[in-house]
Amino acid sequence: MKYIKNYFLTVSKLFFVWIFVCVLLFVLCLEFINLIKIREFGKMIVRAENGFMPVLSKPLSNDEGTASYYDAAILAGDARPLVIKKYLERYKSPLAPYSDLIFELSQSYNFDYRWIIAIAQQESNLCKKMPLESYNCWGYGIHANGVLRFDDYELALRSFAEYLKREYFDKGYDTPELIMTKYCPHSDGSWAFGIRQFFTEMENGEF
Repeated sequence: MKYIKNYFLTVSKLFFVWIFVCVLLFVLCLEFINLIKIREFGKMIVRAENGFMPVLSKPLSNDEGTASYYDAAILAGDARPLVIKKYLERYKSPLAPYSDLIFELSQSYNFDYRWIIAIAQQESNLCKKMPLESYNCWGYGIHANGVLRFDDYELALRSFAEYLKREYFDKGYDTPELIMTKYCPHSDGSWAFGIRQFFTEMENGEF
């Protein structure tokens, strides 16, 4: 009887160890899948911009009100609003609540949303190092005579998006190197290099 009792105790312990290992492997698999999905967001951007996925220029509506661009993007299969949100949250940027607006403005002015984010990353570490109470994350309108200030991030985003379109893209400045010659002419090239690096981070989902 003692042998049988020890046998069942051993089997029971092995069974619980096996259950624990299975649960652990399951959790690790889920984490691995989530990591792959995050990296896939950047690849989805390229497919979206090549016309393989629909792009929404207006938010969807439902019975409870107007859905965000984040919700609309999930329904449409466009990963870009989600990439914006994840990227800004990853760097704990105060711009994170304005992810939908960033995407909306880039669509309205017909340029890659990554410009708004990459320049903010280059100039202010995504709005964490900027003139006090200016809400100016992009370093534009800042010179010896004063600082261009805004009442909040929304006004700043709307102003900067229009400024980029009018003063750069409409005038043929459409690469980091070309924009640098006007935006940051004294840079040794590091400004353009940084912009390209941030573009690549978002494109590959490496954040």
